[in-house]
Amino acid sequence: MTLLLADENFPIPSFNILVNKGYNIKHIILDDASISDVEVMKIAIEEDRVIITFDSDFGELVFRVGMRPKGIIFFRWHDFMPDEPGIFLADLIERENMTFEGYFTVIDANQIRQRRL
Repeated sequence: MTLLLADENFPIPSFNILVNKGYNIKHIILDDASISDVEVMKIAIEEDRVIITFDSDFGELVFRVGMRPKGIIFFRWHDFMPDEPGIFLADLIERENMTFEGYFTVIDANQIRQRRL
């Protein structure tokens, strides 16, 4: 099972949905609130976790700086209920059997795109 790391902007209700479904997920706000994106990235790399975020700056760290986490799931959503990302992601993993390891995955309102890391 993929290990996940929720960035501090990932809603706690969505985090709780994933925890309750049995995913191995940590949340930055619970363990290391207010750390920088670089520090989040370092934790993800050290612990071999896929980052879940709403922050586009992680793309910069991957594609310009060269940092290589296990994977990144970037939600490009603007209007949503706090539990929707968790429901959507759990459904995506369970139904679509998608892999996020080795990819920068962008989830927006109309499509899901993946680019190899």
